[in-house]
Amino acid sequence: MKYWKGIEELESAPEFMQSAFAEFMPVKESHESNDATSAPRRDFLKLMGFGVGAAVLASCETPVRKAIPYLNKPEEVDPSISNFYASTYFTGSDYNAVLVKARDGRPIKLEGNPESPITRGGLSARAQAAVLSLYDGGRLQNFAIKGQKADVKQVDQEIRSKLAATTGRIAIVSPTIISPSTKKAIAEFAARYPSTTHVMYDAQSATGLLQANSGVVPGYDFSKANVIVSLGADFLGTWISPVEYARQYVVNRKVSTDKRTMSRHFQFETAMSLTGTNADVRVPIKPSELAATTLAIYNFVVNGTAIGEVFSAKEAGGKSDPRNAKLQTAAQELKNSGSTGLVVSGSNDPAVQALVTAINQALGNAGTTISAAQSNVRQGDDARMAALVNDMNNGSVGAVIFYNANPVFNHPLGSKVKSGIAKVPLTISLNDRLDETGSLCQYAAPDNHWLESWNDFEPKAGYLSLSQPVITPLFTTRQAQESLLKWAGNNTTYYKYLRANWRGITPTDAAWDKVVHDGVATGTALPTATAMTPMSAAAAASQLSGAAKPSDTIELALYEKVGLSADGCGANNPFLQELPDPISKATWGNYIAVPHAMAVAKKWEQNDVVKVTANGYSIELPVLIQPGQANGTVGIALGYGRTLAGKAGDKVGENAAPLAMTTNGIQYMNTVTLEKTSSTSPIAQTQTHQTLMDRRPVVQENSLANYKKDPKKVTEYEKISTPDGLEAPEKVSLWQDYQYNNHHWGMAVDLNSCIGCGSCVVGCQTENNIAVVGKQQVINRREMHWMRIDRYYSSDTHKDSFETKGKLSTYAAMEDPSENPQVIHQPMMCQHCNHAPCETVCPVLATTHSTEGLNQMTYNRCIGTRYCANNCPYKVRRFNWFSYYSNDKFEIVNGHMFTDLGRMVLNPDVTVRARGVMEKCSFCVQRIQLGKLEAKKQKRRPMDGEIVTACAQSCPTEAIVFGDMKDPNSRISKLLRREDGERAFHSLASINVQPNVTYLTKIRNSESEFFAPEVEEKA
Repeated sequence: MKYWKGIEELESAPEFMQSAFAEFMPVKESHESNDATSAPRRDFLKLMGFGVGAAVLASCETPVRKAIPYLNKPEEVDPSISNFYASTYFTGSDYNAVLVKARDGRPIKLEGNPESPITRGGLSARAQAAVLSLYDGGRLQNFAIKGQKADVKQVDQEIRSKLAATTGRIAIVSPTIISPSTKKAIAEFAARYPSTTHVMYDAQSATGLLQANSGVVPGYDFSKANVIVSLGADFLGTWISPVEYARQYVVNRKVSTDKRTMSRHFQFETAMSLTGTNADVRVPIKPSELAATTLAIYNFVVNGTAIGEVFSAKEAGGKSDPRNAKLQTAAQELKNSGSTGLVVSGSNDPAVQALVTAINQALGNAGTTISAAQSNVRQGDDARMAALVNDMNNGSVGAVIFYNANPVFNHPLGSKVKSGIAKVPLTISLNDRLDETGSLCQYAAPDNHWLESWNDFEPKAGYLSLSQPVITPLFTTRQAQESLLKWAGNNTTYYKYLRANWRGITPTDAAWDKVVHDGVATGTALPTATAMTPMSAAAAASQLSGAAKPSDTIELALYEKVGLSADGCGANNPFLQELPDPISKATWGNYIAVPHAMAVAKKWEQNDVVKVTANGYSIELPVLIQPGQANGTVGIALGYGRTLAGKAGDKVGENAAPLAMTTNGIQYMNTVTLEKTSSTSPIAQTQTHQTLMDRRPVVQENSLANYKKDPKKVTEYEKISTPDGLEAPEKVSLWQDYQYNNHHWGMAVDLNSCIGCGSCVVGCQTENNIAVVGKQQVINRREMHWMRIDRYYSSDTHKDSFETKGKLSTYAAMEDPSENPQVIHQPMMCQHCNHAPCETVCPVLATTHSTEGLNQMTYNRCIGTRYCANNCPYKVRRFNWFSYYSNDKFEIVNGHMFTDLGRMVLNPDVTVRARGVMEKCSFCVQRIQLGKLEAKKQKRRPMDGEIVTACAQSCPTEAIVFGDMKDPNSRISKLLRREDGERAFHSLASINVQPNVTYLTKIRNSESEFFAPEVEEKA
């Protein structure tokens, strides 16, 4: 088994070999140097747009009746003490129940709400980063008429007057709304203006799924599934409710001494997705092959028809395509599973979804893997939106109100929406900024940020949650619901309106206070969804059987990234832009993902710019050679290419939404033509920046079959033979062993539970004041994340050497190992080694070992020699090349005071690092100290679970366990005792640095048997 991080490492490309073990890469660009004054202006302009001035003014202008005078302060509010408030994060597609951490009235961090029965304390990367958007200076800070600042009363008066005079249809356009009170406010507006219609659309549409299930999104329960077949649904990354599904999914993926069974997961998809990397069996298919795949499974499960030759490959030489055997296995195991089987599909084709529904019904999984509580997200209707666009262009719409909707950018018919807006007499934007759609509207009445707002939500039938304001509005904005009510003649505040609407659920003030405190409740308040007549399975099968067969044309698959949503609403959030994609490890922009075979055939190199054309629309993007991308296809991420998002998000990547097919609803696929240009554009990737020590075991995995045979043999422990009587070399050390008399902090990471979603990376960043550095600095290998998710590809077939022509390899008489590799994700942070190599080489004792097992950094002692980074085998130490948070030449040259962003999101419990200082994971020592002090005040030891690191707290799958290894009753102690001799191992154990981070070997339930492998970082 060979492990590799990318094509360049697989092929031992000269560029990779030159820099693989260079700890500090020299900056080659002529416009770059280590001098701050020469940093390029454009890169760091992307990080700007977040202002502190407005927040200061907001606190000064706060009405006295709402102020909290500290001379007579509430008992629970103390300076320097954090308060937590339950709230809800929802942007039209992503739902997370959250706890907002506020310090002196300033929100600084989001945590998952453990009271939520849906997200159960987990949090997505997008939700983790959402607190930063509160302080976004790109938000519209006042009401406006034709882009110019206007008085609120004047805007209200003119809008009411024009609405009353409107003779045509009035349309409210929004993404999916799951708020019962908001829908009631819209209904009240419609009662005042009877010609009003409310049209919802989603940038990543699920209309096909709705049509196949009578207008609702089914509730899924992956925790009860023994066999999962996913047909292009990235349910762990972006599909419907990934945080909820991820927690369910790992229930049947964890193994232990007492549980030696796992679910089996088959994934059929085009582009390598987060879900695909976690599958036991992954089958790359073209988008056009999805229909035939679904039909074959349907015919086998429902009608008992043999699978046959669904796939055919020209290179198979007359032999059956190996994908046929995998499809047969998937269908057979699914049929055998009965009610514990589950099929899901990410297709937006109603016929495909109709067959998926029929398969699930045939399995009899209603009440098991299909739950009664349907999801209320993704309620957008493609047909209604397309009809509205046509009506706008033919002049039958008299007024249109855009409520947090930006269809000019994120809808495939965006150009028609733009032309239609110009033909509508009255256009109003409730969006938070003058974005691509709002800038075309006559009036702007910007909505509050969700952290400044009251609202309610019903993400699933019977499950409710609330959001509450945790700060006074920073700008002159107003809740969109309140604007609609005011224009309808109702002058009540939205809080009073919301409270009145909840009287039936919380009739008493005590009941209301409890819901506000908990953030969640049970009950149903949304109106019944509009019923849709589903296509019959027979009609769907007939339609798909007559579908066009795959041709030699290149097919495009459009997808959504884990970090940036398809609607582009997070584009101006630097935390999300700099979050490495879990698969490609790319930051700051999208690209064309192409399979290795296509790159070889067309003689494309990574970073070559290629022109993509479909629907008469063209974009130019750099090539990224992506292992696992289906042959004959390319993939492009949606959500990029904003032009009016803000300084961080503008002109980052290209907008791929117009490339989608708009026949039969919106289909996120198309046939495209590709044309290489003469340009190149570097992609800012991180996956090969930290190359670990050569030929050492870093990550381990094995098969479930081997685990069942002998759990103690699935993990490799390197043994070095020595003459009798001599101690093994790996046990010889220059260090004296530490004695931990009080606490010994440690961490365990279960690789079976880690799905690689990156939530922990952003959680660590917001908790520990980690700087954003920009695209060029990422290219220069200067990213600052304390925690990274290493993504390793592996394959059974490989060659130790490759024939090369130029920079591209050809694989003679063998399967290309990059065609469909397996993937494993490994969180990597400071290992807090008991025999830490960094500690011995620091000339000023800036890095030392604590009496509780922590590797500490004393920042004001560090002089930046970087010896410790050079000596760290895990490459987890970061050097501050610039003073990212201070007002020096670096920020002045870039035209903005970067400190504004830092000041608003800084955690005052964590030191802000200066230029020339090393930094790295501290195991969230500030949280450890707080927990110890709270316990000390109560004259006791900290209880297990009271002290949790930011990464462990954010993990939706509970893959990370942190605690005191001196406490025999702690979770980590019990876990390590249970796994001792089975799956527990230390990364790079043979060098005997004795880390305090333990990993548990990944177990796969795959059809192939293979030996217990080792990671080899080959130089």
